[in-house]
Formats: sequence, C-alpha cells, structure tokens
Amino acid sequence: MSTSIERSKALLSHEEAIIDRIITKDTLNQYHSSPNGYSYYFNKLDSTNSYHPKEGDVVKINYDIRTLNNQTIYSSEEIGEINFKVDKEDYFPGLRTAVKLLREGETATFLFPSSLAYGYHGDDHRIGTNQTIKSTIHIIEIIQKSTDSLTAN
Repeated sequence: MSTSIERSKALLSHEEAIIDRIITKDTLNQYHSSPNGYSYYFNKLDSTNSYHPKEGDVVKINYDIRTLNNQTIYSSEEIGEINFKVDKEDYFPGLRTAVKLLREGETATFLFPSSLAYGYHGDDHRIGTNQTIKSTIHIIEIIQKSTDSLTAN
C-alpha cells in the first residue's frame, strides 16, 4: 500500500514540476492556483457579474481537452455544449471544481494534473494513463437552483 502512495506522490510531484515550468515560460498570462490543486488563467473575465455556480445549479458550458503541448485531444466542437448540475454529475474531478471558479460569460484555461483529470485509467479512448491535460472552459449560462419556499428554512 505505501509503495502505491509513494508512487502517486512522486507522479504528482513530477506533473507539478512540468506545470510549473509551463507557467514560468508563459509570460503572457497571469496564473492562479486553485485550492483544489491545479493552475489556471482567465482568457475572458466578466467583472459585471458576481455570481459563481454553486451545488445544484445547472451550468451550460463548452470546453476542450488538450495535451500540455496544445495538441487537441477533444475539441470543444466535438464535445459540444453540455449542461450539468454542479457537484451532482460524474465529469472529471478538475472540471467539476473548475466551473465553480468562473462566472457566466467567463472563459479560463486550466492545467490539470492527471489525478484531477482522468487518472490512472485515462478515458479508454484518447486520454492515456496518468495524462496531465489542459482544458479551456467557457460558461455560457448558469441556471441557479431554485429554492422552494415551503422547504427552505
């Protein structure tokens, strides 16, 4: 068991070093570190909107998945627009938390270590084992969870 844990820690450390090198070389973008363990920068900010998606809200998004060298794995056109309930559906871990950092109309690019992407198994198609990915995510719309006045206390 401890061998597996040590291997996972070493892999994460290696992936973080690669991501750190990318960030250091990228002088065009201002990166942020998420509390969830990935880095990101905004492509488009919306300072007029203050609402961030919360659990139970439905977000309409589009996103792509690329290698860290910007080679397309899945294009946003191929994936298409998706609607999902925040914290209620089974998308890859990084995507589930990343949408909560964005507001409607915003776009950001995220660098996800493999543990927050598709992990050890990949996606059984184009994403390999322990593959670190880059994803640009755009929130098209946030539909806030309605609160039923009879059950809300």
